[in-house]
Order: sequence, then structure tokens, then C-alpha cells
Amino acid sequence: MKFTISSLSYAIAIVSLIGVSTSTLADIATDSAINYTALPDNTTQIVDTDDARYSNTHTSIQAPSALAQNATPKLNTLIDPITHKAIANSYSLEVSSFLSLAQAQDLLLQVSPKLAANQAAIASSEYQTEALSTLDRPFVFAQLSASTYKVQEDVDLSSLRNEIINGVNTVGNDINSMTPDVPPSPVLPNFGEMLGERIPESYDFERSGSTSGVGLGFAWPIYTAGRTDSLTGASNARTQEAIADSLLDKNELYNTLIERYFKAQLAIIAAYLREDAYDTLQQTDYMAKRLFEEGFISRVDRLEAQSALADAKSESIKANNDARLAMIALQRLLRTEYRIKPTTPLFVSSRPLPDVSYFQDLALAQHPGLQKVAAKRAQAQQLHALSDTGYKPTVMLYGFSQVERDPSWIAGVSASWKLWGGLDKTASLASSSAKIRQADLSEIEVSDNLLLLVEKNWNDVNNAQARYQALQSNVDLAAEVLRLRRLGLQEGVNTTIDVVQAQTQALKARTEQAQTANDYVQALAALMQSTGTPLAFNAYLNAADIRLPTLYTE
Repeated sequence: MKFTISSLSYAIAIVSLIGVSTSTLADIATDSAINYTALPDNTTQIVDTDDARYSNTHTSIQAPSALAQNATPKLNTLIDPITHKAIANSYSLEVSSFLSLAQAQDLLLQVSPKLAANQAAIASSEYQTEALSTLDRPFVFAQLSASTYKVQEDVDLSSLRNEIINGVNTVGNDINSMTPDVPPSPVLPNFGEMLGERIPESYDFERSGSTSGVGLGFAWPIYTAGRTDSLTGASNARTQEAIADSLLDKNELYNTLIERYFKAQLAIIAAYLREDAYDTLQQTDYMAKRLFEEGFISRVDRLEAQSALADAKSESIKANNDARLAMIALQRLLRTEYRIKPTTPLFVSSRPLPDVSYFQDLALAQHPGLQKVAAKRAQAQQLHALSDTGYKPTVMLYGFSQVERDPSWIAGVSASWKLWGGLDKTASLASSSAKIRQADLSEIEVSDNLLLLVEKNWNDVNNAQARYQALQSNVDLAAEVLRLRRLGLQEGVNTTIDVVQAQTQALKARTEQAQTANDYVQALAALMQSTGTPLAFNAYLNAADIRLPTLYTE
């Protein structure tokens, strides 16, 4: 049972892995019959398929069709068979050990942790853009307060006491001086002293209590000189850059899959050819043994046959192990516990490719590297627009009111300008202008490199195609020579060494032709990747008129 990365509403990507019984590549030559498949005779111009997984604006990882039909798939916590980590929120998926290339491509999208991590990065950037887009909306807030207090102080009243005493005495003296004709009155008490006695030298002040309050307020930036739009635009451009990075990684993974898939197919063919050569040499060794026993060949010829058989057995074991290793590499990429058996054969098309200019135009229009440069330029433009708002005002409406029986409130409008300080506007504009120029020049450089890369890959495909066709005569010749040498050995005309050499040449010719077919496939995959349309590889595969034998069939 396999589980795959789920793309949840918050873009939490979970690594998907496999948990099925292990199978081996034991006895490659006897697993199943070799199969040839007829191909269509002609095709039209080939372009990349319209696939939702490969859209520039939609890059979410697709769920398996069975789960896509189920609105509520069951999520489980499963164990990664490679890292042995618990992966939550994953759904189960059955995967066959026999996979065509198209099936492997679909599976890769579902199980690749790198693609899932890219999805999380895109989702994060999108949410950040959404968050920034609300900066210029009204901001309403509530304020709650509760406090307790205690005030304690020793107040010195001596100065106040003295001033009161002096003041009272001064007033009395002034009254007496203003009425000289009034008969003398009886001696009155000193009111200043009497009053001073009632005022203490100090007073201990102590108060405590608690207060609470509730209020509502708002702030609304009604004019920001385009700052919010610039920030949102820059964040959106970063999202586009994340999408371009995701497409680059996806294209690279497609290419890696093709490399490992067909290298495994080539290794299986090589193991089969080595096994076939070993079987042939067993027959030669048996024939040499009979001829030696009957005295028709020397002991040296007999030993040469035995030595060749031992070498063939060793090479067969090595080729079998190489095939196992190639299948394990494919297994690791698709994150399975069992080895994947490829069913799509190596192929070569005898038809010429479209002109190189077609692929170059496709690269300039589709390659995500140029999309990334465009996203970088868009970021620089938005930063330039943000820098240009340095001395423009910000206008804001605001208000606040207490929630009580007789509330206090305030409302108003404010405008603020930066007069001096902070970031230097001139230097900031110069920096963003330099970034824009950098992006423009990078676009030229990337375009030049892409055109050259497409040219190289196009030539590699044509060279491999011509080489494969040229090697067919070598294969036919080597097979005929081997047939004649074996007949000659039976008639006593040829020696065992002649048969071994012929067998070696036949094996070399067939292996070299298979290797050239793999070179063609890898060059074609590189060409499709350099044009930014990796899935177009499948259309060329389906249109190929030459297919090598494949050991495994579904």
C-alpha cells in the first residue's frame, strides 16, 4: 500500500511513500517474453500536452483518480519506508510494480517531497499577498482596561503652616495700622498662632482603589500614495517566482525520471544480452567438449572455450547486478519499497525532427527560467514604485469612543509627510532601477544560453538517430558472422576462439545499438526540458516507429 502527499487547504505538504512487499530481478532472462509493439506511421507537429499539472498558473499536486472521485478521502498517519518517519495527513494509494513511463510520471507528481515543498512555498507566498492586500482597509479595535492603585505619601506642611501664620498676623497688623483713631481694644489672642497650632507639621496621605474602562476605535488609511499596491504587487511577483522555481524543479524531476527509467530499461537489456551470450557459449563449450573428446580440436581450444564460458558467466552476473542497481535507483525516485519494473521500451524515431528554430521559439515562450527572470523584473518594478512614494503623504481617518453612560470620544483626520530622514529616496530609486536593468540583462543572457542549449540538444538527438541507424548493419553483420562461425566449428573449419570472437562482436554490436537508443532517448528528454515542455516527450515516444524489446509487460 502506498500513500501520497496530500495538498490540504493550508497547503501542508506531506511526504508520500510506499509499503508493499519486495520483489527482485532474479533470472532476468526467464521473467517474461520479449515484446515488440507496432507504432503509428506518421504524426503531426508535436507540442506539450495541455495538462493541469503543467499549467503556469496552477501547480497543485493532483490526487489519484480514485481519491479525486471521493470528496472526503480518508487521511492516515503512515511510515516513510526510507526515513521511517511518521507522515500525518496522508492517503493510501495502490501502486503496481509494473509501470509505464506515463504512470511513473503521474506517480512522481504525487510522491515527490520536493514538489510538495514547492507547493507549500507557493501557498505561503499567495497567503502573504492576500494578507498584504488588506493593509488599506479600515482597522477597528476594542480597548479594555482594568487597573488597581495605591498612593501613599508623607506630605511636609511646615512651609504652608508658617505662611498661613505669617499671613494671618500680617493682616491683623495692617488692620490695626489702618484704624489709629479707634479706642484701644482689649488684648486679643494671637489668631495666627492659634491657627498654626491646628495645622500639623506633616500629613500622611494614602489612597487606594481600582478603575476599569471599555472603548472602541478605528483607523482607516484612505490614501497611501500606492504603497499598498506596490507591496501587494511585489508579493505577487514573488509568488510567480515561486511558481517558476516549482516548474523548473518539476521539469528537472521529469528529466531525472526519464534518465533512471530508461537506464533501468537499458540495464535490463544488457543483462538479457549477457545471459543470451552465456547460453550461446554454454552450447559452444559443450560442442568443444565433444570435439575434444573425439580428437578434432586441441586441448588449448578446449581450455579457450572453458575460459570464455567462465568470463561470460561473470559478465552475466555483473550485468544482472547492474540491472538490480538501476531498478533500485528508479525505486528510490518513486519512493517504493519494491523495485519498479519498467514496461515502456527504449525507442528511436526514424523521422526527422522539426527544424531547430521551432524548438528555440518554444523555449523562448515556455521555459520557466525566463518566467523566473520576468518575475524578478516585476519585483524590481514594484520596489521602484514603492521607493517613489517616499515623500508622498499618508492620509488617515481615526476615531475612539469610551463605552459608558456619558462617553468621551474623539474623531479626526490626519496627514503625515516625511520631511527628512529614513531611507534615502534617491538612492532607493537608483537601487531599484539597477535591479530592473539587471533583470533585463539577465533575460538576454538566459535567452542566449537557452538557444545554445536547444541547439546542442537538437544536434545530440539527430546524432543519436543517425548513429542508431548506422549500427543496424553492424548488428546484422555480427549476427551472420556468428552463425557462420558456429557452423564452421561443427564442420571443423573454425576454432572455438573464432566462435568466441564472433559472439563477442555480436554482443558488442547489440549492446552498442541499445546504448545508442538510450542516448537518443536521453537527448530527446534534454531537448524537451530545454524547451520548457518536458511532457512533449511522451508524444514523441508514442510516435516512434522503432522500439527495442522490453522484458516486462503489464
